[in-house]
Parts: sequence; C-alpha cells; structure tokens
Amino acid sequence: MSKTANLYVRIEPELKEQAEQILSALGIPASNAINMFYKQIILQRGLPFDLKLPYDAVPNFNQLSEQEIDFELQKGIDEVKRGNAKSAKQAFTDIRKDYSL
Repeated sequence: MSKTANLYVRIEPELKEQAEQILSALGIPASNAINMFYKQIILQRGLPFDLKLPYDAVPNFNQLSEQEIDFELQKGIDEVKRGNAKSAKQAFTDIRKDYSL
C-alpha cells in the first residue's frame, strides 16, 4: 500500500451530504474524488475550472415597488445614453455564440 497523508477540512454539513450522495451514486468514494481533484490541480497547474463572479441577477419586476421599477428603467435608459446598447439582432447573436456547443 502506498503512503497516504491525512487531510482535515471543515465543510458545511449539507454541502458534504449532497456531494457525497452524488459521489455514492457514481460509485466514487469521497477520498477518491478529492484525489482526482488534487491530480487535476497538478495537471492544470491551477484550479480545474473557471472562477467567475455571477452575472447580476435579473430583477423580478413582480416583487419590485414602483420606485424600484423606475430606478431599474432609469439604469437602462442611462446605459443607452452612454452608448452601452446593442441591437436585438446583435444581442441574440451574442447569446447564441455564448451558449453554442
């Protein structure tokens, strides 16, 4: 048997449980998943996935007050005035490009 090292981490119990349920369904022990993750860090010379901030959430206008709706509409008008606007055709082209496989 090869040498091993212990890894002690603190993790949210619900997060751990959800991840372990998925790993169990895949037939992968948590320790193997962690080994795979570490090996990918080494192979990729960094995290094996992109870290990005989420896009601003689109406001749910059903839950906004009239004042909040006016504020959101004004933000859009200000963006158009600054020239930060696209035609609908260009917007849909960009969306298709971003989500193409």
